[in-house]
Amino acid sequence: MMIPKDEYGDYYSGYIALCNNIPLVELLTVNAITMDEICTKLNDKDSLYRYNEGKWSVKEVIGHITDTERIFGYRALSIARGEAQPLPGYDHNSYVRTARFNIQPLRQLVEQYHAVRQSTIVLFSSFTEGDLMKKGEINSHLFSVRAMGYVIAGHELHHTNILRDKYLPSVTKK
Repeated sequence: MMIPKDEYGDYYSGYIALCNNIPLVELLTVNAITMDEICTKLNDKDSLYRYNEGKWSVKEVIGHITDTERIFGYRALSIARGEAQPLPGYDHNSYVRTARFNIQPLRQLVEQYHAVRQSTIVLFSSFTEGDLMKKGEINSHLFSVRAMGYVIAGHELHHTNILRDKYLPSVTKK
């Protein structure tokens, strides 16, 4: 299903395009399998790898994906429940900087990821068609609940593509 551009801010169009019109719950499920495939190739030392100075480590990328899913899940719930107040943006770099993902074991980050993912799947499965079409303001952009689900999935696809292309070749060639 194609998500119309009036359901999300322009910045998010790349994430939504990555979803290829796949049903949301199916996409979230497949994404989780892909994340497991990536993480099983890594150990705690490998997951500290950065492909360039100033870039996040693998652990930080996984933590960022999880935090972003938590935030968009909250936003989706808020709008679905009728929140009329605009919801703020967030500084993802600040979140990563203060989270200390690199000192957490990789398995713990993956466990958190799966807990959040299961919660997201159950949440979006509980929404009615009417809930999914509700819109609210987030960071000065109008979003539908449905589009927020696809942003979660597309955002993860964006980062897993980077993990596969820029991280895994360096840490798995040993």
